[in-house]
Amino acid sequence: MSKIITRRYDPQSFQTLCGNGLPPILARIYAARGIDNPDQLETELTQLIPFGELKNAVATAGFLADAIAAGRRLLIIADYDSDGATACAVGIRILRKFGAIVDYLVPNRFEFGYGLTPEIVQLAHKTKQPDILITVDNGIASVAGVDEAYRLGMQVVITDHHLPGDELPAAAAIVNPNQPDCSFPSKNIAGVGVIFYLMLALRAELRRRDAFSAALPEPNLAGFLDLVALGTVADVVRLDSNNRILVQQGLQRIRKGRACAGINALIEVSRRDFRQLSTYELGFMLGPRLNAAGRLDDMSLGIECLITDDEAYAANIAKQLDDLNRQRREIESTMQESALLKLDALLTNRRTEFQAAYSICLFDSDWHQGVIGILASRIKDKYHRPVIIFAPGAEGEMKGSGRSINGFHLRDALDLVSKQHPGLLLKFGGHAAAAGLTIRSSDFEAFHEAFEQAAQMLLTPADLIRVIETDGDLALTDINLELAQSLERQVWGQGFPQPSFNARFYVESQRIVGEKHLKLKLRKLTSGIQDQLTQKPQKSEESFDGILFFHHDPLPDVIDAVYRLQINEYNGKTSLQFLLEHWFHADQSVIDDAH
Repeated sequence: MSKIITRRYDPQSFQTLCGNGLPPILARIYAARGIDNPDQLETELTQLIPFGELKNAVATAGFLADAIAAGRRLLIIADYDSDGATACAVGIRILRKFGAIVDYLVPNRFEFGYGLTPEIVQLAHKTKQPDILITVDNGIASVAGVDEAYRLGMQVVITDHHLPGDELPAAAAIVNPNQPDCSFPSKNIAGVGVIFYLMLALRAELRRRDAFSAALPEPNLAGFLDLVALGTVADVVRLDSNNRILVQQGLQRIRKGRACAGINALIEVSRRDFRQLSTYELGFMLGPRLNAAGRLDDMSLGIECLITDDEAYAANIAKQLDDLNRQRREIESTMQESALLKLDALLTNRRTEFQAAYSICLFDSDWHQGVIGILASRIKDKYHRPVIIFAPGAEGEMKGSGRSINGFHLRDALDLVSKQHPGLLLKFGGHAAAAGLTIRSSDFEAFHEAFEQAAQMLLTPADLIRVIETDGDLALTDINLELAQSLERQVWGQGFPQPSFNARFYVESQRIVGEKHLKLKLRKLTSGIQDQLTQKPQKSEESFDGILFFHHDPLPDVIDAVYRLQINEYNGKTSLQFLLEHWFHADQSVIDDAH
């Protein structure tokens, strides 16, 4: 059973937005997302939070300016996901514009694991011989790695956005909005956003020192926002007002054909139109192709794609990334089939125990370490439980990747497990919605039990009911192409969800297109979504085109559906269609309009 609820909104915010000229439907949508002033919808760069509010940004800029002036060798230690890759590219590109001697090193996830470990520090010292290490999208938990760097004569600057542990590393500088005593309002900024902010501070410091000249012209840092937008969306961080500005500005550059060679190449292999690119394409087309390098091979491939200005070279790498992504999808499909078989067996043999469980933990010796996070997300979506998927790690160890549901902070839950069962977790870290960990292979059952206990402690039965939030019903007069176009111009994403609506429909016709999608003609039942079928609700005079992707079984005559307005362009014609996100038999959903 799923519960559909309508998002609450503040009536005063609604009235304020209407009073400033917004149509009531848009005012309702924005008020439900915490907007109470039209200024919050502004996406000009002048509205960005000043870099001076980010703790240590100014002081760290001075430290780096001194290092550049002294010709010291800098080495960026990146993470192997899209956020880490784009953060590395931003750092490399801008620091070189500033005249720095800078290179990068990204850990291979299968050999070194995540973060600034002592082993990756030793490799950096041996192969690159840097004076200063700069972490991007990692490092806040790397106490031992920083100590090892200092033992080997290197200093460390940490730029990160993850939550700190009980002990901070003894680095020369830490720039992280989530560190203690940092008042920076955007706690949700991605790792790429943090390094971009530090580069803003560094440019200001170099400008103050008169470092720029005809030989070293001052760069326009807005030119790197395409990378910031990609990393921010792909990392699924909350799109607060500051992040929306960064993403919107980056998208504008991409749509004008001013993206870097690597992003343009990724768009090309994704067979997308750069002029129409949205956050959807960034998150579900470009991001996965970039991530594929870190999941299956070496993220150096992805970083090279993003730092080159050679279009032919970028195109060649993008093709390799596209091939890797195809391999990733094949591996994922095989793993998902295996996982569902395991879960079906649990339902058959231990149905009562499985249905009563608050969490899911699975392991298979054949599963690929680089794909377990995606599998965890798929299982979480299907069963609406916190999920941790394990694959073989180093000798005698398992690597786990988890995804969570609303109401269950995954990193905090792992912290609780580690405190209640000292020594059970060898490593862990992450966010509310996603986390990674390492345990001993012999401890899988013990961890499974401890994690389930934590889930039962932190969750309620109500948390385990899938809740689908929508923006309610749409009046027939509001359903038009103009509204769809207004919504398409906005930046939507995590924490600022794309508007969706719910209604009861009569399915007038349906046919399969593309061998796996259902093309629909829908008539809205206008007497209210909560009416029973026996009340014979009236069908709207107008019918609407609809599409239900990856579904080819016929729908019943009457459905409750959650849908988005979508602009459909076909054969040179632009029309409105409903993109169905969820559908239910009219008697199998719970709709709470009063929420």
